[in-house]
Amino acid sequence: MSLNPLHVSALVTQIKESPRLRKLARRTVLLGALLLVLRYLTSRKAKKTTRVPREARLIRDLGEVGRRVKDDEYDYDPDEYDVIIVGGGTAGCVLASRISEDPAIRVLLLEAGESPLKDPAALIPGAGTRIFHTPWDYNYRTVEQARAGSRTLYWPRAKLLGGCTNSNAMCFHHGAPSDYDEWAKIQKNQPGADAWSYKEFSPYFRKFEKFNPSKDFPNVDVSLRGSTGPIQSGYFGNFSKICQDFMKACVTTGIPHIHDVNTHQGTIGVSRMMTYIDSKGRRVTTEVAYLTDAVLARRNLKVALKAQTTRILFDRTVDGDTKAVGVEFVDDKGHKYQVKARKEVVLAAGAINTPQILLLSGVGPADHLNELGIPVVKDLPGVGSHLQDHLVIDLHFKDKNKTAINYLRPKNFIQQLKLMKAVFQYNLTGKGPLTTNVAEAAAFVRADDPKLFPPSEFPPESTPEDTTSAPNAPALELFASPLAYEQHGFGDWPVDNGHYFALHAVALRPKSKGRITLKSKNPLDYPVIDPNYLADPNDLKTLIRGARIMHKIATAKPLALHVDHSADNEPHLHQRIDKLSDEELGELISRRTETLYHPCSTARMAPLEDGGVLDPHLRVYGIPNLRVADASAFPTIISGHTAGAVLAIAEKASDLIKASVKLS
Repeated sequence: MSLNPLHVSALVTQIKESPRLRKLARRTVLLGALLLVLRYLTSRKAKKTTRVPREARLIRDLGEVGRRVKDDEYDYDPDEYDVIIVGGGTAGCVLASRISEDPAIRVLLLEAGESPLKDPAALIPGAGTRIFHTPWDYNYRTVEQARAGSRTLYWPRAKLLGGCTNSNAMCFHHGAPSDYDEWAKIQKNQPGADAWSYKEFSPYFRKFEKFNPSKDFPNVDVSLRGSTGPIQSGYFGNFSKICQDFMKACVTTGIPHIHDVNTHQGTIGVSRMMTYIDSKGRRVTTEVAYLTDAVLARRNLKVALKAQTTRILFDRTVDGDTKAVGVEFVDDKGHKYQVKARKEVVLAAGAINTPQILLLSGVGPADHLNELGIPVVKDLPGVGSHLQDHLVIDLHFKDKNKTAINYLRPKNFIQQLKLMKAVFQYNLTGKGPLTTNVAEAAAFVRADDPKLFPPSEFPPESTPEDTTSAPNAPALELFASPLAYEQHGFGDWPVDNGHYFALHAVALRPKSKGRITLKSKNPLDYPVIDPNYLADPNDLKTLIRGARIMHKIATAKPLALHVDHSADNEPHLHQRIDKLSDEELGELISRRTETLYHPCSTARMAPLEDGGVLDPHLRVYGIPNLRVADASAFPTIISGHTAGAVLAIAEKASDLIKASVKLS
């Protein structure tokens, strides 16, 4: 967000020649000075109240938690823990905090990345993408996607404590209740299957939540919200005029208004998006919420950073069964360590790294492992398969009312000044444009709704196959953002100034499935990511319908009053997609579609005969003390944002593990 030094001389000239800019500059200097004073006072207060530095609790000398392996000699007595958690991301922080609540269970959390909390922007809601394309990001890319413009697509994944809760849109959303009933049904009556139904599983959503009621949204039934959990939810983020008018235009178009999309009543309708932003306007990450100073002070919990897990260690029991007995990992210098698990190993490394670690450890398809010379510990063909993700199409519009907030990524001096004003407002009040979660309002709709897609306009052959989990579950998410961007905010935007907003459509229940495989047996090589986007034509049909309904919403009042039609023919805008045939629109979508950052199901909970990797207790088949608790475990993708489901899985897994450890 800092000023580009290459433009300094030009900006100075602009200031000298313009009285208005000189006045703005003087105000900016004053604001900057006040901001420095505020930061100084805040830092003094923090120094007085902090007794034990948080940094002292986070371990970077990995010799404190494991034993160094030298010259490939493994004859040593490793440190022991009852439970080792691999991955300190969205789920890992939950697991470490909850399992270590029992002082009798010794817990080690291994995280490949760092803690971001020393970064002043770490908890600014609108600054999440600051980690993209940095050392805090794995910077993954897919293989070329033949049906998505033959592009290799960028997949950001946070390499940090708290994982992608450091960078996501903070959307608090369960998905459709029937999604979880479907999860339970997929288990085919195995022991524990019914525990995944929405009725049985939903209490874990309430367990992690602390809802903050809002006088602006009084119709939310607080009895259906959590009240004592560590994750704050509510309506503290920015709510732009564009997104307010988007909601009204949705109602005009025929989409009902719904007060809360996170109840047993379902998710169909349009709503202000509830977020993981606290009452001070700060992003709520799982590191902040679960790894508090009090939690890190527990004597039975160790949190190790810059510890890249390379494989799980196994042994045979006297009965000939396979047992996970430890973890091997390396530090950022490549030094190798091992640590022993007395009870359980839990993988919470995410939908990419969890299957990668399983494969590196010899758990996966035997033919793939044999090709790479990895000894097979357990032949499980489902590891890495069934990869699903949400694809999004972004459409851009020019805002003639000039209420958009594109200046959060400034392109000129005026936008720099607006950004500095927003920074001052945020530091002073915890409010303003920097508290945007980008997706400030969203609608969830069916792709076969005759009110939205009347047969007179949409012939039956254009209707996508129904892949939803129930007749009242959505196939599409439509959301609005008060700024426009290309390629996750890092693409070339063809204009330097102006005001632009975006509407987005997401195919929530894709039929296309991809795969995670290994490039080699070197654990430091990135895995091969092939989401197989748009392989099934139904996904493109669904997105075409999403684009069509977005155009309807954009032309409905009051949102239509924002659209500057003098820019209709600008090539980077999409204000006249109604002129395109379905074939032309499909080509546009294929060229522009991107990930919504929701990969899942790569070590899915399903029966073994159906390609499953986990039983309903999240245990890897054939290795009962090895579990997975992250988005890889999803039996199938949910029809909504995935962070809430991951948090709930981690809460449930913690209970399962604590109960198991007590019995063993």
